[in-house]
Amino acid sequence: MIKRIIDISEATYLHVQHQQLLLDRNGTTIAQLPIEDLGVVILQHPAIVITQAVIIACQKNNVVLVFCDERHLPYSVLLPISDGNTLHNKILHQQMNVSLATKKRLWQQVVKQKITQQMHTLKKLDKPYKPLERLADAVKTGDPDNLEAQAAQHYWRLLFGDDFRRDVELDGINSLLNYGYAIMRAMVARAIVGSGLHPAIGLHHHNQYDGLCLADDLIEPFRPWVDYRVYQLTRNNPQLQVNKEAKIVLLSLLSDTVMYEQQTMPLMVACHYLMATLKRAYQDRSIVLNYPTSQP
Repeated sequence: MIKRIIDISEATYLHVQHQQLLLDRNGTTIAQLPIEDLGVVILQHPAIVITQAVIIACQKNNVVLVFCDERHLPYSVLLPISDGNTLHNKILHQQMNVSLATKKRLWQQVVKQKITQQMHTLKKLDKPYKPLERLADAVKTGDPDNLEAQAAQHYWRLLFGDDFRRDVELDGINSLLNYGYAIMRAMVARAIVGSGLHPAIGLHHHNQYDGLCLADDLIEPFRPWVDYRVYQLTRNNPQLQVNKEAKIVLLSLLSDTVMYEQQTMPLMVACHYLMATLKRAYQDRSIVLNYPTSQP
C-alpha cells in the first residue's frame, strides 16, 4: 500500500492518541491520521512541537521524519535502528561482509542506470542525449574513469543551458533540486531500513560523517526524475523558489506509477522491491540491479 507523505509548514503541536497522529493548531485538532498509513512526515516550521511518543510511534512504523532548516529545505532525517526488519542482525552481517569486487560491480550498475536516466530525461524534453548514450555504454566496474562526473558535465549544460551551475547554496533551480533530492533520499533511506540493511554501509560513498552512505549511492539514478520535474516547473520561471505549489509537484513523485519488473506500482513501493533485489545481488553475481522506469 502506498504510504502518505505529510508536509507540515505551520506552527503545529503533534501528539499521539490511540495510534493516531493528531495535529493541533491554536488548541484545536485539525487532522487525525493513522500512523501506520504514513511514510514520510516533513517538519519545516520552527514552531512545530512534537512529543517523544510521536517520534517513537513513527520509528516503530518505519515513518521517516524529515527536519527542515531555516530555508525550508530538508536538513536531516530520523530513522529507526531496530525493528525495521526481523532479520536485521543476519542481514547486517551479510552487508558488512560484501566484497569490494561486489560493491564495485553494483556501483557500475548504479552509475550506468543514472546516466541512462539522465539520457531519458533529455530525450523526453527533446534535447540532445547522444553524448550520454556513449558514456553509459562505457561504464566499467567501479567506474574508475569517473564517467559519472563526465556525464554530469554534459548533462547540466544540455538540460539547463551553458550558464547553469549546480550549487547547493544557490536559490532558484538549485533550491528546487535540493528539495526534490532530499525527498528522494528520505524515500530511499526508508526502504533501506525497512529491508533490514544499514543505510551507513555504502557501495561507493564512505564518508565517516555520513549516516546515509547507502542511500546516497542508491539515490543517484532517481535524481534525473527530480531534474525533469524541476525543469517543467522552471521552464517559464527560472527564479522559482520552493513554495507550496512546487513542493506538491515534487512530493507527488513518490506516488507516481512506475514500471518495475514488468509490474506497475507506486515509486515508493518499487523502492522497497529495489532493496530486496539489492540484498539478493549482494549474494548472487547474476542479479542485475535494475531501477524502476516511468510508464510509457
